Amino acid sequence: MTNPEIRPFRIDIPQADLDDLRDRIARTRWSGDIPGAGWSRGVPVAYLKGLADYWADGYDWRGAEARLNEFPQFTTEIDGQDIHFLHVRSPHADATPLLLLHEWPTSVVAFLDLIEPLTNPADPADAFHVVVPSLPGIAFSGPIREAGWTYGRTAGAFATLMERLGYASYGVQGAGGGAFIAADLGRQDTAHVLGIHVNALLAFPSGDPAEFAGLTEVEQERLARLQNFRDDMMGFAQIQSTRPQTVAYGLHDSPVGQLAWIVEKFKEWTDTGAELPEDAVDRDHILTTVSLYWFTGTAGSAAHLYYENAHDVNGWGPKDPGTVPTGVAVATPTDITVRRFADRDHNITHWTELERGGAFLSMEQPELLVEDVRTFFRSLR
Repeated sequence: MTNPEIRPFRIDIPQADLDDLRDRIARTRWSGDIPGAGWSRGVPVAYLKGLADYWADGYDWRGAEARLNEFPQFTTEIDGQDIHFLHVRSPHADATPLLLLHEWPTSVVAFLDLIEPLTNPADPADAFHVVVPSLPGIAFSGPIREAGWTYGRTAGAFATLMERLGYASYGVQGAGGGAFIAADLGRQDTAHVLGIHVNALLAFPSGDPAEFAGLTEVEQERLARLQNFRDDMMGFAQIQSTRPQTVAYGLHDSPVGQLAWIVEKFKEWTDTGAELPEDAVDRDHILTTVSLYWFTGTAGSAAHLYYENAHDVNGWGPKDPGTVPTGVAVATPTDITVRRFADRDHNITHWTELERGGAFLSMEQPELLVEDVRTFFRSLR
């Protein structure tokens, strides 16, 4: 890497920060809960106490840190913001560059299990050079320094990043919020984006009654999930989209508060067949993600990203349909994506329905996601 704008980076959290984390967990002022409520009102106290105890005395941050440092990492300033990213080149020189985009409340950890199979596959034709940035405002790309970091602005920053790395063309994979950014990249950088692969895609009805004619039973079920999400699972988004500064104080000061805020999503957004979050995603992966938010002090910064997107008039206004070839992986136990709504907004050339997984597919079912990414990009060759 010879570009002077790109600086090598290595994670090295001071021991004092680890000691402070353990001390804060030990001094937690625990709330009670309603007997028998389970997860219906949020994270049960007994479960959270057990997870917090493990975070303090069983979880190995230094081991997680070492694993992250196995991958080449860098930072660069784009549009006034430091951007942190992993950049792992395939041993196959003509591999396809691929930008992997996480969402809140995940991090670059979401893609760790994808890097080796994507960069060094059995068939060299399936090889990718992988770039995994931390979203602006999250982990080592944070905190944000100013207002205005919408999906569109983030897409522009990542287009600059790929240009700065010397990639004349590239593919994109994104989940949830990362899928929104991927779609914006396709619109902003059409000349250079080969194709977009997404999962946990959100596609909403336009309000035209004709869109609801002839919906299949499966599509009706997904619409019901969407309505339930809006009615019963949007509290986090309402708070972060309207008063991110207020919630930031608690998230920044209490590791257990931040742990609950994030682990709830690993319960609600993963495969419905998983009884507990760690039944869907490795417990240490979850805690590495929470630790990154904690040690970098970016839980509040990440909350502000919801505010930016909720108040972005351009982001929610009418857009021309995307023209870049798009592949969609649908996790059937949890996803709310209805094909006709997605077709309206994207140039979908590949659609796969997976019987397992949830929104965090790269952590829940990495093998299935890798194979679907390979299949999609093969179709573009």
